Amino acid sequence: MNTALIAVIIGIAAFWVILYALFGRREEREEGLTVDLFIAMWRTKRLLGFIDGLASRSRRFWKVYADVGIALGFMGMVYVFYALLRTALQTIQTGGEQAGVQLVIPGITIPLWYGLIALAVVMVVHELSHGIVARAENLPLKSVGLVLLAVIPGAFVEPDEEALERASLRTRLRVYGAGSLANVATALLAVLILNFAISPVLQPSGILVSGVLEDGPAHGILQKGDVIVAMDGLQIRDMENFINFMNGTKPGQTVTLTVLRGGQELNLPLKLGTHPDNPEKGYIGIYPAQNVVSKVGADWLVLPLFFTFYWIYVLNIGIGLMNLFPLVPLDGGRMLDDVFKRYLPESVAKPVRYFTIGVGLFLLALNILPAIMNLAG
Repeated sequence: MNTALIAVIIGIAAFWVILYALFGRREEREEGLTVDLFIAMWRTKRLLGFIDGLASRSRRFWKVYADVGIALGFMGMVYVFYALLRTALQTIQTGGEQAGVQLVIPGITIPLWYGLIALAVVMVVHELSHGIVARAENLPLKSVGLVLLAVIPGAFVEPDEEALERASLRTRLRVYGAGSLANVATALLAVLILNFAISPVLQPSGILVSGVLEDGPAHGILQKGDVIVAMDGLQIRDMENFINFMNGTKPGQTVTLTVLRGGQELNLPLKLGTHPDNPEKGYIGIYPAQNVVSKVGADWLVLPLFFTFYWIYVLNIGIGLMNLFPLVPLDGGRMLDDVFKRYLPESVAKPVRYFTIGVGLFLLALNILPAIMNLAG
């Protein structure tokens, strides 16, 4: 495990020890802050009126909206189950190298500030959608609030569980499916903003080194954050230029990389290795990404907006769909569980439910263990 990750883990643990020492011995209340092990929740009733107002303006619209969420929920359930099953089989075949589920840890697996903002958007729209549909169905809400799960911020809407259990199957499915529908809708909105408002003012400007393989030829020569702008004097503006150049190289060939690092231009000689997938091609050993700049200037504003909306898209579509995986307590699992209870006799529903949970946990483990091993390794 690398030292940076150890330092982050120690820092997070120290924060939670202090927070728990200050607030952790309080009983759970309907309003205010409660702290448990790596979970902090702040509840309030002040925003319930805002949710009521949104729900009451057009109850019919919200019910149709939620019906779309039911359809999306079951289609997404099938898609996510199939995708994780396929990746699990690939994981078994490749000996654990393929990860189907990536860990979302701001500052470690995703950018810190962009990730935190995007995660906050994911949670807010997801829970707000649950709450609005619940109120449109005349289900009471106990509170709303903010939550911090280890390092992941979020929001929640707390419905009256007893009232929800007494509601009709369709009402419950509407409430469950509304969250992921809001995430998918937010992802689509982010894509529209990226494609029609931000991307037109961006232009490619070299290849960003987003990571360097420790056993690769570039280790010790290139650094994360470098931007390759030329190779052997040939300008490299986009991924197509980069791929075309590398396709013409041979193992053992020395190339001169023109790199931007901290505002300075450097010329770095690099002896290429052998490409792991093609022994006749040269290999650098980096994680390349497209570097972009603004056509209209103001990179300090345009680029953060681009990356913010990009991560809002990625996390909303990823987490929104993953939440439909048929495993309780995820929304997809609750939807499937309620359908089993409604249409199957208890003697059949119970073993089917346990079988589904068992298969779900097995698939999730096969998909997430490679990500954990990669992070630790």
